[in-house]
Amino acid sequence: MSRRFTLMYIPDSGKKARRMLVSHRFLYSILAVVLLSGSLMGWVVVDYYKLQFDQQHFNQLLVENSEQRQQLKQLSRDLDGLHREMVVLSDADARMRGSIDPDNEDPANLPVAIGGAIDIRPEDMTGLQQQINSLRLAIDLRRESQEEVRDLLNDKHSLALATPTGWPTKGWLTSYFGVRPSPYTGERKMHEGLDIAANTGTLVTATADGIVVKATTESGFGKVVMIDHGYGYRTVFAHNSKILVKTGTRVKRGDKVSEVGNTGRSTGSHLHYEVRLNGVPVNPRKFL
Repeated sequence: MSRRFTLMYIPDSGKKARRMLVSHRFLYSILAVVLLSGSLMGWVVVDYYKLQFDQQHFNQLLVENSEQRQQLKQLSRDLDGLHREMVVLSDADARMRGSIDPDNEDPANLPVAIGGAIDIRPEDMTGLQQQINSLRLAIDLRRESQEEVRDLLNDKHSLALATPTGWPTKGWLTSYFGVRPSPYTGERKMHEGLDIAANTGTLVTATADGIVVKATTESGFGKVVMIDHGYGYRTVFAHNSKILVKTGTRVKRGDKVSEVGNTGRSTGSHLHYEVRLNGVPVNPRKFL
């Protein structure tokens, strides 16, 4: 069997055709070279595009890394700012609570209760974000605590303003709170206030903030003023010669409400002063 191939070249111009005998080994070699060249070219093309893809991916990673570094720096700054805010809030909260109970531990020495130093790990953004979230939650709770303390302080301040304090007029005590003989019948009877002797016309002032709920004349008390201070407190000023306020008037401690007199059932110029708590008369001397 022949091991050669005949290659024939026939030109269009009518020239003599040419023939060439080639062995099958030569033909296989040529084919192998072509296939190898094609494979090599294909590998070069694939490697080129893979290199381009890797370069783009690398550039993208560089951008993401830069962005993450910026985010990490911002998170670190946020965490530092939140830490400082927590310290300030904790200190303020301690001082406010100390003002509520002055006999308690010195608020300046109270712990700020922030759970120790913050461990910042730059390589762990998730952990850093969790720390920030936890600290923000702690700050929110601390702010709620401050609101509670502030409300308590406001309520305490309001209670202090509503609690009768001091003398309602200048004078001297002639009759005390408690059971005493009646100046008219001699029978022992409960005296629900204090009698403060003073000259007619001596000014009478409110002993706490409140609203005038009575400014009128009664048969027993004569010209009488009653002030509601809230928190269950009311004060009564009786036997006045003149009333200086009207019902519904809002007064503050120290405001003029009346003048000492001898009206109603009275044996002389004086002020009958009562303090009532939830409708029950209490000894006014506790509040002088």
